[in-house]
Amino acid sequence: MMEEVNMALEEAKEQMDNALAHLKTELLKIRAGKANPSMLDSVKVDYYGTMTPLKQVSNISTPDARTLQVQPWEKAMLDPISTGIINSNLGLNPQSNGDVIMINVPAPTEERRKELAKMAKAASEHAKVSIRTARKDANDFIKSAEKDGLSEDMAKTAEGKVQDITNDYVKKADDILAQKERDIMTI
Repeated sequence: MMEEVNMALEEAKEQMDNALAHLKTELLKIRAGKANPSMLDSVKVDYYGTMTPLKQVSNISTPDARTLQVQPWEKAMLDPISTGIINSNLGLNPQSNGDVIMINVPAPTEERRKELAKMAKAASEHAKVSIRTARKDANDFIKSAEKDGLSEDMAKTAEGKVQDITNDYVKKADDILAQKERDIMTI
């Protein structure tokens, strides 16, 4: 019986890990004013009639903190890449020099940084809800195991472990958020 409870704890941990991984992915989409190649992950370009992710037709790098450089693997892709970046609604202005596309990433205004911080906080809250849902699922399993013969002491110990794990993951989510807020508010 205790083996199934331990498996439920592991499953809850896995769900909480997934919540944190999703949080990190969501926070990457919130740009803090620094150029990052992942900012262009959502861009699709017309590659000979097929909408293709930008990173599959070019190399994306950051020569400095405020500039993205897109090096297409084929020169013929310069115009479709520029069009794809403009159509992606990222608010970026690509400029081609005939070989590469340079994109200057503007520093966000104070108001925009506060808005980005709110978005980051919302993503963090969503992750915490997922973490708490995993806790609830584990506790529900423990309660049903208790009805099926698990001793009350073992059930209380398992519920305590679940709460400790939950507290740990909520703290991790808060730490990730705090780091992102520092990045956003730093000019």
